Amino acid sequence: MDIEAKREMRREILAARRAMPEAERAAAGPAIRDAVAALPELGMGGTVAAYFSVGTEPDTHRLVTTLWKRGTYVLLPVVMPDRSLDWAAYEGPDSLAPAGHGLLEPTGHRYGPDAVRTAAAVICPALAVDRAGRRLGRGAGCYDRALARVGPNTLTLAVIYDTELVASVPAEEHDLAVRAVVTPGRGVVRC
Repeated sequence: MDIEAKREMRREILAARRAMPEAERAAAGPAIRDAVAALPELGMGGTVAAYFSVGTEPDTHRLVTTLWKRGTYVLLPVVMPDRSLDWAAYEGPDSLAPAGHGLLEPTGHRYGPDAVRTAAAVICPALAVDRAGRRLGRGAGCYDRALARVGPNTLTLAVIYDTELVASVPAEEHDLAVRAVVTPGRGVVRC
């Protein structure tokens, strides 16, 4: 499928997210937190690379806070000028600062793009994912670059709404698949 198919799918999903009732969006966060926190791959402690959701994305704030409070070393992304992701530790809500595109980024020491190699799981945003794990992101390639760095045993997981688990996602050669998705209503679905 081509680039135009991706653009059209992005437009449709973003419009659907904007039209989603606030109560439905608000209910997503606790369900996502509970499903991901119960994953055996995460256990107690260890390292998880995650992200702090923005706008109409499914809420990950509760998830990040829960993992951090139970002793998981949580890495959050810092977008670099070349759109690669650097990683820094989440050390509570006071450790975040506003960044471009409405993002909140950690302010502490940066560990470099390869920090995800040692993570037990990498939790990434998506607009849609199909049953083969192909994910549609926002188009900058940030997470494709990050996913290329993960270890062979790392669980890669995309967070989406129920309707965004679709039959097929337009994909190009450089697009990297995830191993699972989490939705508020379905919980964790392995690809």
